[in-house]
Amino acid sequence: MAGALQWPLRQRPGRRISTALLLRPKLLLALLILPPLLWLGVVYLGAMLALLIQSFFSIDAFTGMIQRTFTLSTYAELLRPAHLDIILRTAAMAAAVTLASAVIAFPIAYYMARYATGRTKTIFYLAVMLPLWSSYLVRVYAWKLILAKEGIVTWLAGALGVGSWLDALLSVPVIGGAALSVSYVGTFTVFVYIWLPFMILPIQAALERIPQSLIEASADLGAPPHRTFRNVILPLAFPGVVAGSIFTFSLTLGDYIIPQIVGSSRLFLGQVVYLQQGTAGNIPLAAAFCVVPIVVMSIYLSIAKRFGAFDAL
Repeated sequence: MAGALQWPLRQRPGRRISTALLLRPKLLLALLILPPLLWLGVVYLGAMLALLIQSFFSIDAFTGMIQRTFTLSTYAELLRPAHLDIILRTAAMAAAVTLASAVIAFPIAYYMARYATGRTKTIFYLAVMLPLWSSYLVRVYAWKLILAKEGIVTWLAGALGVGSWLDALLSVPVIGGAALSVSYVGTFTVFVYIWLPFMILPIQAALERIPQSLIEASADLGAPPHRTFRNVILPLAFPGVVAGSIFTFSLTLGDYIIPQIVGSSRLFLGQVVYLQQGTAGNIPLAAAFCVVPIVVMSIYLSIAKRFGAFDAL
């Protein structure tokens, strides 16, 4: 009878494996993270390495064939005025979008963290996250209609009597255009709208971590509210701002869909990569352009790490 009871226990390898894993937590952790690490190493890092290797090749101007010999001539092409203009234009747009997103997101995140409670906080979370539940392309095309010359923005500006102000904005060189939907102003507006949730949430998380006792201690020491905000709240929330800027800056730097749908004919980095590897078939130059945002973001991330941005992610 005892042998009959013990027999099922001896035939359960799953139980023996689970017991062994529970007794060896480091082994269990290694087995859990091994598949994603292999995926990251093979697919992502492998693709990055292949991209880097391709950037050191060149293309024959006569035959259009890729010459697989080591050269820096492809990187030298990035220094051409037309290509430098694209790089600087994209970096400037990414910086402007990041700054505007931080200015808009901070008051929203501050109210969510310090004042909103219960149902109000839930409504705010839904309002921030709801746009992310819809299709990216649908939102961009919707904004193209909103910003069109016959769109609601132009109609609303005329109804409020500020149509002349809108016309003056569109007449500004470089950033203006025939309509908002074909101007840098329109591209900037859509970028800010699309990436704003990625700025709000890290700032809100950073503000949630600030102990209420610090704010009360500042008030007890006689500091007015604006000084408490400047010397206590803002420095402690700044890592959240930097964390949000990582998302907004990097996503703007590599996006090619928004400038393709909303904006002028001037190209951004993502569009150049798409055109070079697709229409032109110049994969080495496309790879070299891809290395630019990687280098920019590597520098940016090293600076962000010094501000403790990763603690707010």
